[in-house]
Amino acid sequence: MRRDNLTWVSEFVLMGLSSDRQTQAGLFVLFGAAYLLTLLGNGLIILLIWLDAHLHLPMYFFLCNLFVVDICYTSSGVPQMLVHFLLEKKTISFALCGTQHFFSLALGGTEFLLLAAMAYDRYVAICDPLRYVAVMGPRLCARLAAVCWLVGLANAAVETAVTMRLPTCGHHVLNHVACEMLALVRLACVDITLNQAVIVASSMVVLLVPCCLVALSYAHIVAAILRIRSSGGRRKAFRTCASHLTVVSMSYGIALATHMQPGSIASAAQDKVVVLFYAVVTPMLNPLIYSLRNKEMKAALTRVLMRSSESKHQTVTLS
Repeated sequence: MRRDNLTWVSEFVLMGLSSDRQTQAGLFVLFGAAYLLTLLGNGLIILLIWLDAHLHLPMYFFLCNLFVVDICYTSSGVPQMLVHFLLEKKTISFALCGTQHFFSLALGGTEFLLLAAMAYDRYVAICDPLRYVAVMGPRLCARLAAVCWLVGLANAAVETAVTMRLPTCGHHVLNHVACEMLALVRLACVDITLNQAVIVASSMVVLLVPCCLVALSYAHIVAAILRIRSSGGRRKAFRTCASHLTVVSMSYGIALATHMQPGSIASAAQDKVVVLFYAVVTPMLNPLIYSLRNKEMKAALTRVLMRSSESKHQTVTLS
């Protein structure tokens, strides 16, 4: 369709990772396995938290939100990527591209904000433990989670609106694996000053501000841990936030190194790696990090398995 000599396309062609059929078959197996592990790992931990009353705590409430985000995030792009590995022509409609773009931004932004809320939870737990239950009540936790989701959705709506309005003058080949913002902006045949301003503002809202809040929380946490006299007490305090700190370092580190550059000096290949890291690697590793380094999670798994075993034993006895 045309308006004022500018052209909007009805579909895009995604170049993907490789044009070699053998390589694509190998990538299909690799990413397919990673996707299944992500669904299984995140789903099992959500189920474990729901089943075990000992995990009905603020930290695990936020963890459930984080794992729901991870499942939705990876599901917004990976299934389509897997299908494209099997197809000769990798097309995606304009509407579906805009939808994928929206959910990718919304879920990514929500995850960064949730990590900041979790940092505040760890700050209260370590720096003000006597008031932890009173401060981190169900109402505050629900409000913090709601703010994270709403800000993520609102930010994505604005970014999607200003990105998908860009005419491409007939150019429809995206050098990417998904409908990502920087790939779409590169196709624009008009001035993108507004888009650059929106990218900077968005980065401030969902990345820089949460990152500063996390840094401030951990500055207080480290100071509180150093005031603990016994080495055993310091190790125990550090263990309560070690998993979260690992995920924060992993998530914010790459984001700060790449997404705070609206002019994007990063190449298309680097952009693909970053997107795959957040869509495939992070959602797959998060449940491993939180389960392998968390004694409460291991204990909860043992309790659930024991209850299940006892239930089966009682059923067999009655029959």
